Amino acid sequence: MNSMLIFGMGYTAQVLAARLRGAGWLVRGTGSAGDIAFNDGGAVREALGAATHVLSSVPPLRAGGGDPVLDTYGADIAASGVEWIGYLSSTGVYGDAGGAWVDESAVVGQGRRTARAAADLDWQALDRRVRVFRLPGIYGPGRSALDRVAEGRAHRIAIPDQVFSRVHVDDITSGVIASFTGPAGVYNLADDLPCSQNAVIEEAARLLGCEAPVMQSLEQANLSPMALAFYAENRRVANGKAKRVLGWSPAHPTYREGLRALRASTSPTMTSTDPAAAISDQR
Repeated sequence: MNSMLIFGMGYTAQVLAARLRGAGWLVRGTGSAGDIAFNDGGAVREALGAATHVLSSVPPLRAGGGDPVLDTYGADIAASGVEWIGYLSSTGVYGDAGGAWVDESAVVGQGRRTARAAADLDWQALDRRVRVFRLPGIYGPGRSALDRVAEGRAHRIAIPDQVFSRVHVDDITSGVIASFTGPAGVYNLADDLPCSQNAVIEEAARLLGCEAPVMQSLEQANLSPMALAFYAENRRVANGKAKRVLGWSPAHPTYREGLRALRASTSPTMTSTDPAAAISDQR
């Protein structure tokens, strides 16, 4: 039986776990949604010894504190007999590109996420089996513009020419699974249409049959520090390598298809916390 050990059973990891379990996999994990305590070294190493695949979605510690999974279990993972090693990183490692396209060859570590960039590089250096997935804004059930608009928490910010990339959580899952039979390396998993956050909010409002929020300046919006940092960067994320090398193709190639699918299948809920929730490190 194929089995996966997941460090950090966050939002994306739980969706992946459900998909794998549905395909007959054994999935174990650490975190509040997992079945193993991260600090229980004996249990973690026992699960690692039985795993065929291992994935980390745990963010690095702030201010250069290192990656807790690598610091605690990196040597065990490298010495294990697993077939596949994965790490969920962030396209935030690219920093601000002034709206330009970035692919996996772009320099990392120039932006606000220096700790994430360091962890990204450290995972790459760990072992030849490692796949690193750089993810932009993640959305899906209970965590989308539909929820923020429905709950009155959405913002439209007047920042001309600013664009972002995003990806539906199901497309991350399919990309990770596609890499099981593909080569190791770094992959951007993003949709095909980088665009402004305003366009996404406007489409969500249209689908809900309500007015879009009024346009505001950054000062008027009174955003959290995390959201302000989010709006300080501007880039388009290229996904061609994952398509070409892994044979991956997003089922939701733009936010329009993604939001329509969510509107058809779920009711907006109160899980997101602010406009930057989609780029949270809690993957």
